[in-house]
Amino acid sequence: MSENMVSIEGVTKRFGSFTAVDDVSFNIKPNEFFALLGPSGCGKTTLLRMIAGLEIPSAGSIRIDGQDMSDMPPNQRPINMVFQSYAVFPHMNVADNIGYGLMVSGIPKADIAPRVSQALEMVQLPGLASRMPDQLSGGQRQRVALARALVKRPKVLLLDEPLSALDAKLREQMQLELMHLQQKVGITFIIVTHDQDEALSMADRIAVMESGKIRQIAEPGALYEDPKSRFVADFIGKVNLLDGKVTGISGGNVSIEIAGLGRLAVPHEGTAEGAVSLAVRPEKMLIGKDEPAGGSSGTSISAKGRVTDWAYYGDTSHMYVETEQSGLRLAVNIQNHTRDTVNTIDIGDSVWVSWAASDTILLNS
Repeated sequence: MSENMVSIEGVTKRFGSFTAVDDVSFNIKPNEFFALLGPSGCGKTTLLRMIAGLEIPSAGSIRIDGQDMSDMPPNQRPINMVFQSYAVFPHMNVADNIGYGLMVSGIPKADIAPRVSQALEMVQLPGLASRMPDQLSGGQRQRVALARALVKRPKVLLLDEPLSALDAKLREQMQLELMHLQQKVGITFIIVTHDQDEALSMADRIAVMESGKIRQIAEPGALYEDPKSRFVADFIGKVNLLDGKVTGISGGNVSIEIAGLGRLAVPHEGTAEGAVSLAVRPEKMLIGKDEPAGGSSGTSISAKGRVTDWAYYGDTSHMYVETEQSGLRLAVNIQNHTRDTVNTIDIGDSVWVSWAASDTILLNS
């Protein structure tokens, strides 16, 4: 097995004058669960289709397990693909759907049945071999599509928005099942999704795409807590973005002037100059009616404002505060810890918002 299961080197895809994928390079390790994440039209599905051989790169190369895929047709690549629409044959029962790829590949019928049975066990559908697709739930049909892809034992499984057609609760359940399945079969999974929570919860690493380019590749925790650009910070989860200007660097801190908040000292390694953005996650913030002890200091930042909106989500509540001096809008996430949690702050109340300086992310771009 090659050191890298998938290697993308300088891959570009143009459709006429439009560049869908722009000079992309990265590697995916064997047995890795890798996500391509980004908004609609960013190029993630086009990139997946090039790995599958359904689109031909305008430039660059793709290698799978060390083998160049340039002249390799889709049906000869060591991959299989699961689509958003499942693409389950409605006139075939579950067993025939799963075994179809083996049959057209010329596998003896006697060898197909045990492999189908094994695939059904793998996706937790034992005993449903004779059922027709219209007798299955959406989650079961998705498992059939997964089993059909895995039964051929590919080196890489490609998943194109495979859970987007499911309702929220079933989607969450299938996310866990996909993780367990990937660990069980031990092959490389590449998933395309626009759902940040889906990518964060399942993937070992995530590539965030925008306008055909890779903006950052990192593990989920690093991507969320240490984004390298304003786009990544804003796209991954909820975030407060504050624009300012660097006024100095001293002792591991960068001094930044923010309109309405004054001059703030933020821990930062490396250089910073000119216009920058500060990012603060809503769950890092505290809210209260009393001014925090010490106000804004070298270790904490605070601002006075007024509650303009309040949204209840069950496990959490989001409060939106407009700062007193400049009208900055800050989102604060409050955890509803108990059933009798009482909201003591209402819309229109004067409040203080505060957070640790160390929870502030400085973004140069």
